[in-house]
Amino acid sequence: MDYLSLIKQPIINELDDFNELFSKALSHTDGMLSQALEHIRKRTGKRMRPILILLMARNYGLVTSATQNAAVGLELLHTASLVHDDVVDESGERRGQASVNATYNNKVAVLVGDYLLSTALLHVSLTDNQTIVQYLAELGRTLASGEILQLSNISNQDISEEVYYDVIRQKTAALFEACCAIGALSSGAPAEDIEKAKRFGQNLGVMFQIKDDIFDYFSSSEVGKPTGNDMAEGKLTLPVIHALNAANDDEMYAIARKVKAGNVTQEEIAMLVEFTKQGGGIEYAEQRMKELKAECIEYISANCNEDAIRSSLMGYVDYVIQRNY
Repeated sequence: MDYLSLIKQPIINELDDFNELFSKALSHTDGMLSQALEHIRKRTGKRMRPILILLMARNYGLVTSATQNAAVGLELLHTASLVHDDVVDESGERRGQASVNATYNNKVAVLVGDYLLSTALLHVSLTDNQTIVQYLAELGRTLASGEILQLSNISNQDISEEVYYDVIRQKTAALFEACCAIGALSSGAPAEDIEKAKRFGQNLGVMFQIKDDIFDYFSSSEVGKPTGNDMAEGKLTLPVIHALNAANDDEMYAIARKVKAGNVTQEEIAMLVEFTKQGGGIEYAEQRMKELKAECIEYISANCNEDAIRSSLMGYVDYVIQRNY
């Protein structure tokens, strides 16, 4: 099934308008900045977050100018966070393409990220909606807090699902939650509906991150990162956390602590990846996604009255779980 076509179907025209506005936001006349922004524009993804904003606005009313500027603002904030994350992680590529810091250098990447953040603030100010401005500002704070929490967690010897979920709720889940809240807000949804939409978005975001984490246990050129890359960066994700706590294997725990200490070898990472697969870590993570999917479907069934929007959001949920990269 072509999930993306299904997902976009109710908002094709609105998405075209978004793409035009977003492209203008990534345009500049200065030489190096123009080149860097063009580099970012060429590697933009499937617009899953803006699509979610537009769908939520349609679900509760109409896509307005405020919706579009909020969507551009959020996507720019997200893009800026990725540019800065690549500097923090010393990453040479993003989704199989060279990162900004690899193409230029860290100084340029940080400044380009700052430019994107300022442009995000400009667009969100054009919504003339103080609550949306506050949501986006709080999202920026939450994303930075989540990144710092993830960095501090590397030195934390506690290997628990609770810590894992704390991190992703302040990163990927926060983004999806904000998309749903801002989309609903922009079309005038009441507070009760906005809260329900936020919960739906958080569940989507957690599923999205779990699926991303599963990719790291398998080789794929499309994903743009090798097997075990998260572990090489000192990160332990849900599959390995479950396998470790279920088996209570002292040798594997020792390797996991070496992951956190940053002195693990590639051979040890390979051992831990295989241990995770054999220990049911992947199946456990997939089961957790199924549980979250059930909650998402419950929300859609109870809160979406238009067939096209209902089908689109159902397709969105399926895509998050079924995607290959």
